[in-house]
Amino acid sequence: MSEEIKLMKGNEAIAHAAIRCGCDGYFGYPITPQSEVLETLMEVEPWKTTGMNVLQAESEIAAINMVYGGAGTGKKVMTSSSSPGVSLKQEGVSYLAGAELPALIVNVMRGGPGLGTIQPSQADYFQTVKGGGHGDYRLIALAPASVQEMADFVGLAFDLAFKYRNPAIILADGVIGQMMEKVVLPPFKPRRTDEEIEKECPWAAVGKKKNRERNVITSLELDPAMMEERNNNLQRKYKTIEENEVRYEEFMCEDAEYLFVAFGSSARICQKAVELAREQGIKVGLLRPITLWPFPTKIIAKYADQVKAMLSVELNAGQMVEDIRLAVNGKVKVEHFGRLGGIVYTPNEIIEAMKAKIM
Repeated sequence: MSEEIKLMKGNEAIAHAAIRCGCDGYFGYPITPQSEVLETLMEVEPWKTTGMNVLQAESEIAAINMVYGGAGTGKKVMTSSSSPGVSLKQEGVSYLAGAELPALIVNVMRGGPGLGTIQPSQADYFQTVKGGGHGDYRLIALAPASVQEMADFVGLAFDLAFKYRNPAIILADGVIGQMMEKVVLPPFKPRRTDEEIEKECPWAAVGKKKNRERNVITSLELDPAMMEERNNNLQRKYKTIEENEVRYEEFMCEDAEYLFVAFGSSARICQKAVELAREQGIKVGLLRPITLWPFPTKIIAKYADQVKAMLSVELNAGQMVEDIRLAVNGKVKVEHFGRLGGIVYTPNEIIEAMKAKIM
């Protein structure tokens, strides 16, 4: 059977992929530039076909707490928003991590701080990769660079979230959310039955049954020693994720003397910049982190022994650059180049920044 190729926005691909991967529930609130996720779900009406629940909550805070409730029963649940909305969700995200509940959060980033702009940005790296909410927790963070990856990462995020009982986030930017590309949607996967959920998620709160103790979902522990042990268990889990789930992509890095490090739409622009720079005789490569956490620290450290310098290219004032500098541990020069306010750089601007900053 031939693949069905469709033309759609990144946000639309998120919605269709959620339906197809057996998502049980979506709870969200509209905000530019991610509103098409909710709008597409309301248009397609999956509750009539797969039984997926779709609800526009009264606020972002309500939406993330609905996700908490659904995740606590072992259901595949998700929410989406953009930067200011994700800020409002942070307490609930911390609660999800503390209670070790699997869930999917989608953030299609816009510029800030505050209300900022509806134009694209990558300035939520700190908010996502460094935690955002309170406490020592981590989110599995996937950064798509195409509409196809917007679709593909929905299923992957759910798989990782349930594998590790940890919330996962798709950290996209406004460019990827709004751009239109060809995409092959994933095959339909039926929603799990209650019996399957109870078997796969023995921790879930599904009600007290005969010969079975009732599960209690909470992140609260009043005994300091027990709370420390709970936190130590989380840190051990995060270490396992760091060892097993790092994902990245290399482009023309074999003989590179200089290295761009970029994610999302910035990586797409950097790929063209690499090609143009090569035409000028400059040996530059591109490393694209696919997982922003766990971060590809080891591979970046390896390139520190090969290249003369690195340029972190981000649509922000310099956030991922801190993790790159930690990875190289002073072995090579690492600089940042970015644009703010929703202005997207061109490949030639990146090349000029490279010449000015690291050559």
